[in-house]
Amino acid sequence: MALKLFVFVVLLILLFCLGFGVPYAIGTVCMVVLVMNNGFADFPFHTLAQKVVNSGNSFVLMAIPFFLLAGKLMNTGGITNRIFRFCNTVIGWIPGGLGHANVLASVVFAGMSGSAVADAAGLGSIEIKAMEDAGFDKGFSAAVTAASSTIGPIIPPSIPLIVYACVASNVSVSNLLIAGIVPGILMAIGLSIAIYIISVRRHYPKMPFPTLRQIWDDFRKAVLSLLTPVILIGGMLSGVFTATEAAVVSAVYAFILTVFIYREVKLSQLWGIIIETARESAGILFIVCISNMYGYLLTRAQIPALLVKAVSGFTTSPVVVLLILNVIFLIIGCFMDANAAILILTPAIWPLITAVGIDPTHLGLVMVLNLMIGLLTPPVGMCLFTVSRVANLPLEQMIKSVLPFYIPLLACLLLVTLFPSLVLFVPGLLA
Repeated sequence: MALKLFVFVVLLILLFCLGFGVPYAIGTVCMVVLVMNNGFADFPFHTLAQKVVNSGNSFVLMAIPFFLLAGKLMNTGGITNRIFRFCNTVIGWIPGGLGHANVLASVVFAGMSGSAVADAAGLGSIEIKAMEDAGFDKGFSAAVTAASSTIGPIIPPSIPLIVYACVASNVSVSNLLIAGIVPGILMAIGLSIAIYIISVRRHYPKMPFPTLRQIWDDFRKAVLSLLTPVILIGGMLSGVFTATEAAVVSAVYAFILTVFIYREVKLSQLWGIIIETARESAGILFIVCISNMYGYLLTRAQIPALLVKAVSGFTTSPVVVLLILNVIFLIIGCFMDANAAILILTPAIWPLITAVGIDPTHLGLVMVLNLMIGLLTPPVGMCLFTVSRVANLPLEQMIKSVLPFYIPLLACLLLVTLFPSLVLFVPGLLA
């Protein structure tokens, strides 16, 4: 048992450190465990093939390529400009105006893409340039952009939450996605408070109070884009369509909007967008399929049962267990891709959260929020690297500038952990 635990944990970490890709590292560990269990002569090729293939046969997983496609279609210069201009008109008059517009635009864009990196890459260049031109320093502009992009996978649609739903038992995908609305709004409020305090201290500029004509003009230009999250969330709340159907609706709506109405995307560009979506979807699906085998072997080795026994001997309080898991999630989020972390950790801790009575939907939001904070932390923090590249800012300066924004994000994480009703309120309305 000790040797298997060493293989599952230490060998996996070692392979990551050696530069193995996530699916290849997980797959290598699975192969080693299977050899330990059966030997070379009786290697269970049929079990390996069956588990890997069957895990990809999921209606829920179909949502991922469609949400990715919708995000890429909407992620054109014209649409992001319209959204950002409207957000700036509405909220730019508050001290630190463009910073608040940055956060609000991320909230709106979160309802289209479901990806933090897509948010950072799509809105990043527009937001950072606008803030610099208005008199904000580059470090602050980049930090606000990186921090606000973490809202993307919390507010529906959310690709990490869909991945979580694939490995969690008896979790409604629609409920899980809808549960992110309140935590996402809390994150936006927390970041806006930090922006306000910093902007007042540094005397950053604000926009003049808008006229009704300005608000109407910018709203009229952005209204069709703003309807995307309304259609998705409204459709799921009302029960008109499931999360997967919502993904298809969003992709079709984005196609009509960008190709025929705004004409920002030419038909000749569609093939490239579809190929890029297919590559990203295949990468996620590959990780899902291989990780399913890892979870199966982990369960067979009874390691989750050992974890339940060890923790329950120390505490059975759901709050204490969640606080312990928060520390684990935050550390792992610094070193591992969010989707891979979800797929590896969920099967391992599932018996534990069931034993102590933690709601699976609550756990999903807590886990994803932790891992999104990990996107802002080195050495793997993808949002840090993406915004650093977009802003042409040294990584060291980027890290220093983003430090104040850990405070509101961690405060939001603590609130969501201690008060499950913040997560479960909206799904309760749906029920």
